[in-house]
Amino acid sequence: MKAFLFAISLFAGATLAAAAEPPPPPPLETPGRIVSLADERMRDVFVLPDPATKTYYLYCSSRRRGPGGAATVVVYRSRDLARWEGPKSVFETPPDFWAHRGIWAPEVHAYRGRYYLFATFNTDDKFPEQWRNWLPRVKRGTQVLAADTPLGPFKPFQNRAHLPADMMTLDGTLWVEDGVPYMVFCHEWVQIKDGTIECIRLKDDLSDVAGEPVRLFDGSDAPWSMKSGQYGCHVTDGPFLFRGRSGRLFMLWSSGGRDGYTVGIAISRTGRLAGPWEQQAEPVFRADGGHAMIFRRFDGQLMMALHQPNIDFHERARLLEIEDAGDTLVLRKE
Repeated sequence: MKAFLFAISLFAGATLAAAAEPPPPPPLETPGRIVSLADERMRDVFVLPDPATKTYYLYCSSRRRGPGGAATVVVYRSRDLARWEGPKSVFETPPDFWAHRGIWAPEVHAYRGRYYLFATFNTDDKFPEQWRNWLPRVKRGTQVLAADTPLGPFKPFQNRAHLPADMMTLDGTLWVEDGVPYMVFCHEWVQIKDGTIECIRLKDDLSDVAGEPVRLFDGSDAPWSMKSGQYGCHVTDGPFLFRGRSGRLFMLWSSGGRDGYTVGIAISRTGRLAGPWEQQAEPVFRADGGHAMIFRRFDGQLMMALHQPNIDFHERARLLEIEDAGDTLVLRKE
């Protein structure tokens, strides 16, 4: 195994806020533009299949600006996963919004007849306590917005993040268990050094939280997760849950590994969100790509979406076939 020192500046999530960011890309292109995934810079890819229209909707972190020039969430549309129309803005940060630093990790979930956008919003507002020789500890968090269609426009329930304001949080995703909705999210390593994956109960209409965060596991729990050389931390990024055909509950999540950004699998011993969670020794993807999720193609094939490489402005979406092997998940082919 070659020695590997992963650069924190290349990680998704908090790392991009630490360094000076390059200028944002230009405003959105003309509607009707057709592109391939190989041509578009995308991070934190999330695909929502809509069976009613046989359309795939792809949301991603892109640093694009909306029609008004503010940070925006964009979507691409496709019928075949090869030719994509877009991008189109589905939410643009309003002038009086609580966060203006940028938007990460957008996901859209169909739930009880509506569509819900989970996105991480960033600020430059620092917590009172700062650490010497450390990245700025700033306010950021995941917020839920709602719309009647996958194309938005999405509207926030309130002008703040859903998650507790005293926590640096990111990458929230939806999980529903026994009819109860939860947000599963990351507690940022910048605030606590060893990042965690946590969950919190949501109100039935997803308008706010209905409880306190519960820690599920630490980034250091995975044998493949490596500490950063500069900060000695374990990153946790991009949780996504999937119920397997055997009833097993899998969680994809990302951190740094020997070959760069890596996707691992955690498995709940009880088959329930509360766990306890056991880390699979070998990652499912280790070739400097991550922030993965799973969706089902209209022909029934399971797919894993992620971005690769994890190098700023070079990231591209990858769509890989994946197999539910019962006791684990196995990549098949691209």
